Amino acid sequence: MTDCRNPTLAKPRILITGGSGLLALNWFAAARDRYDVVLTFHERTPIIPGATGCKLDLDSMDRLLAALDAHAPEFVVHAAGCTSVEGCEKAPDVAHHVNVVLAANVASACKARGIPFVHISTDHLFAGNAAMATEETPVAPLNSYGKTKAEAELRVAEACPDALVIRTNFYGWGTSYRRSFSDVIVDALRQKRSITLFDDVHYTPILAECLVEIVHGLLACKAQGVFNVVGSERLTKYRFGLLVAETFGLDAAPIQLGALADHPELVSRPRDMSLSNQKVCALLGRDPGAVSEHLHRLRLQEQRGLALELGKL
Repeated sequence: MTDCRNPTLAKPRILITGGSGLLALNWFAAARDRYDVVLTFHERTPIIPGATGCKLDLDSMDRLLAALDAHAPEFVVHAAGCTSVEGCEKAPDVAHHVNVVLAANVASACKARGIPFVHISTDHLFAGNAAMATEETPVAPLNSYGKTKAEAELRVAEACPDALVIRTNFYGWGTSYRRSFSDVIVDALRQKRSITLFDDVHYTPILAECLVEIVHGLLACKAQGVFNVVGSERLTKYRFGLLVAETFGLDAAPIQLGALADHPELVSRPRDMSLSNQKVCALLGRDPGAVSEHLHRLRLQEQRGLALELGKL
């Protein structure tokens, strides 16, 4: 990782907030051959070979504008946020500040400098009573996390009307301090350790690398507004685990069938988070792909060393 100075650009540059997080690091891995990637951090500052990294106070408009001026990114991805459902419920004021206020700040700075802005939202925006929500489905969040992310979408649209808002649920190789859902499953199966996965929670997951490719495609089309960028297959967390086992050639016996309904101690959350990706399919003229295809890419990433590379962080 280099410092915050602005060397002569050999490649176009992108800036990603939440630089130590799962999505930002997978974005860096997917884009580094074509882009100079600037990862900005708040507290944790991992050393990432090949990335330009620096601390950035998202509370300060002056510092945000200075960073945009110094790095001159082609576009900005706002991936920073409080994503723990339980954590947001315990500290709703913190969740609101991080998920809403900071998102609006970055959007405002990008608008002021005329830089395309990508805001990463979530699939936790609905009550979960119906499958395959579209971009037009009215939001009805059940918890503080969903409520702050729903408000963030509104604040971002006000601050930067041209913003691209991405609703998604992604997975990919994680770090030593931030494991992906797929990491947890693979690790448990390789260690032959029991893991319980819910069979009453549906979603439409997408590999982070595929998410990055689609967002870049949307930016190339100068797309604006809300897009569901998810996989094309609706399935349960339990079924996802079985597919992980099959793809990685692992015994699925440690996977135990569970149900969210049996855990009233957990913060209320939607049982169906599935999103329709028909809008993005129509615009880009292609299907993002099913889970099995993405899991094969996840395994190929491991074979090529990405899991080891990120796991060392």
